[in-house]
Amino acid sequence: MLAYRMEKAKSITPIFDRVLLMPEQEQQSTSGIIIPTSNDDRSHIMRVVQVGDCKKVSIGDRVVVAKYAGTEVVFEGQKYTLVCEYDILGVLK
Repeated sequence: MLAYRMEKAKSITPIFDRVLLMPEQEQQSTSGIIIPTSNDDRSHIMRVVQVGDCKKVSIGDRVVVAKYAGTEVVFEGQKYTLVCEYDILGVLK
């Protein structure tokens, strides 16, 4: 996946049926041990940050995304993935 750096932009607003996603953060156990997400979980669970003209997802939803979907974007040091709505396999409730 190719990553683009957005150095001079102030924000990212998806257009058409695009959705901007942020990867789920690593989990931490009650004793403080960080449990990393493995690279084998490539069918990502991600959080919706911004939406274009999408009807099926909204900001804050947790979604499952196809294995190699989207374009990775680095904005203000944070990695995001920009995908088409049809690359989202499901919404977690």
